[in-house]
Amino acid sequence: MEHKLRSVFSGTGFYVLLAVSLLIAAVSGYFLLFAGNEEPLPEEPQKAVSAPARDVYVPQPEPEEDEPPVEASAPAPVEVEIVPTMPEVEVDDTPVMAEPPKLVVEPLKGEVLMAFSVDQLVYSPTLADWRTHDGVDISAKPGTTVLAATAGTVASVEDHPLMGTTVVIDHEGGYTTTYSNLQAKPTVQSGDLVTAGQIIGAVGTTAPAEAAQSPHLHFSVTRNGEAVDPSEFLNG
Repeated sequence: MEHKLRSVFSGTGFYVLLAVSLLIAAVSGYFLLFAGNEEPLPEEPQKAVSAPARDVYVPQPEPEEDEPPVEASAPAPVEVEIVPTMPEVEVDDTPVMAEPPKLVVEPLKGEVLMAFSVDQLVYSPTLADWRTHDGVDISAKPGTTVLAATAGTVASVEDHPLMGTTVVIDHEGGYTTTYSNLQAKPTVQSGDLVTAGQIIGAVGTTAPAEAAQSPHLHFSVTRNGEAVDPSEFLNG
């Protein structure tokens, strides 16, 4: 045995054994050197596993009932208004003059002592007889102002033997107004233009024919010379 070992370690056998040892050492060193430095391969990302979707209830629309077809109605008849043709009328192009409104006022306010009466006789306490009364007697205190009943022109201012101080005014339409039993000096004179409501004098006691009555204004109206009820003239 010893002889075999000597023969192995002597000569070429020694060198062969040495070479094998060196090869083994080199391989072992290689693995020791490079095996620890190798980087691990990147791991593949894990895919997220989604949970299985739950069944979602989706309401289905109810089927629409079949509606009966709409029958087309006949159009309503349209009433056509027939406008009659008016005949042509000749236009009167005569210019019209605007007239101012007639303003009438009461000559004064007071109690009526004796009313207008031309159809029946009335008793006169002053003359002590029955006679007609062509005007109206309006009670008022002496000095009460008397107004023109409407616009006009003073026709006369006189001292009448029976009716005392009297003012007569002419108006449009043939009317005349008379104011008697005034104070001696009226505020107008013949020819003056007066307006409705203008002061023409004051109540007095100058009428001998009506002296038995309390102080008053005797107011009368005529149209074209005919006696007219003063109340109709004032309220007309």
